[in-house]
Amino acid sequence: MRRSAIFFPRRNRATILTRLITAEVLFVPSSFRRCLAFFTAALLLSPFSLAYQSPLSEESIREAYFLGQRHDESFASFLGKYIRPLPPPKTGPYISSVTFFTPFAQVAQLSDGHIGNYSAQQAQLDHRGQEEVVEIFVEIQLTSSYGPLVAVPAGSHSSSATLISRPHDFWRDFHVQIFDGDQTLSPSDYHGHANYSCGRYGPCFLTGATLEFDFPADAFISDSATVQIDPPEGDPVSVDFDLSTLR
Repeated sequence: MRRSAIFFPRRNRATILTRLITAEVLFVPSSFRRCLAFFTAALLLSPFSLAYQSPLSEESIREAYFLGQRHDESFASFLGKYIRPLPPPKTGPYISSVTFFTPFAQVAQLSDGHIGNYSAQQAQLDHRGQEEVVEIFVEIQLTSSYGPLVAVPAGSHSSSATLISRPHDFWRDFHVQIFDGDQTLSPSDYHGHANYSCGRYGPCFLTGATLEFDFPADAFISDSATVQIDPPEGDPVSVDFDLSTLR
């Protein structure tokens, strides 16, 4: 069950601040009251200011481009805010990571994938006219208790179970819910695919799966997002993202 939380919409928070500023019981210096008034006005005029930016400005696209072109530890550190690795479970499948890619992170990642003849102007052209989305990825790995083989009950002529390959679309048994604050969201697109490990000359073995959920960038209006995964076996997983810290 999802944990309960007290959540105040931005309108309520701004109203509370306004009342504090105007209340007769607030005995603070006038300079401090002016700072509170400025902060309240910013909340009222920019209701989505605590979340990431969308649509991206030309300047933001250039910033994302140059960030991706560093190809060093600073880019990996940047991605650390968007990718959450998780510890392995005691039993069941391993939800190894959850990723929340904003439009800014996607442009930076696209730039990182280009080495050589790729300019900031080209990055702006590539982004122009595209619908901005948020991409959420869930990585699943098989384990010793939830492996690539599943047992089929023995038939009437056999005393032992038979092992068969786990279906390639096993990821459909995972139930994923995504929240904007306390509001459940429905993705505009959802798909998954199985992952395999293949030897140079040998066969390929099923190792896990990747799930992807796409949302319009303006679907997230809160300053927090939560991804909940209920696997068919083992404990559920919940991952929180502080959108006020993401670009």
